[in-house]
Amino acid sequence: MQLAVLDTQGTQVGTLDVSDSLFAVPMNSSVVHQAVLWQLANARQGTSSTKTRAMVSGGGIKPRPQKGSGRSRQGSTRAPQWRHGGVVFGPHPRSYHQRLPRKMRRLAIRCLLSDKALEGRLTVIQSLDLTQPKTREMKQVLEVLKATSSTLLVTPQKDEKVVMAAANLEKVKALPATNVNVLDLLNHDRLVITVDAVRVLEEMWSAKETSAEEGAQAQQ
Repeated sequence: MQLAVLDTQGTQVGTLDVSDSLFAVPMNSSVVHQAVLWQLANARQGTSSTKTRAMVSGGGIKPRPQKGSGRSRQGSTRAPQWRHGGVVFGPHPRSYHQRLPRKMRRLAIRCLLSDKALEGRLTVIQSLDLTQPKTREMKQVLEVLKATSSTLLVTPQKDEKVVMAAANLEKVKALPATNVNVLDLLNHDRLVITVDAVRVLEEMWSAKETSAEEGAQAQQ
């Protein structure tokens, strides 16, 4: 599969041969859905906590006699129906961690990258070398590339200039290729990626690389 390579002026400067196992994979929506749930669940801290009636302080004495007052029977002022009482069925610290097979995680990434390429929402750029980390300069580049909607910028390594230039642009996010994930690919309409970043993605997520890893693990 070949993708057009543009410069920062929007002019095609060549083509790039890319792996079909990364950019020509049919969509598997069920796997993508499971990958989204997995990533969202693992992002939860699980630190929310409430106190039951056994944990709150006070309430040791019976607030009023059992009989004779004409009012309801109460044994403690820390029962759930009282102010400052305990919480019934409230959250407690827990782990929301989920496991997802490596094959499914890799397939979800490949499906989303292929979907971007198939629908014409993937732009390969020669490089994103900015003279200065200016928002104005980044905005001009994106306008030339016709990436004015929500855009994900992917560079081979973390580029501080690109990150700073994109920080103040609404719905624009910059990531190194090693941090590409399912949620960011779904939440951004356009994907602008450099040639070197494509090579990094191929090394990480292509089917050939996955097969090589599995073979090495089987030999061990």
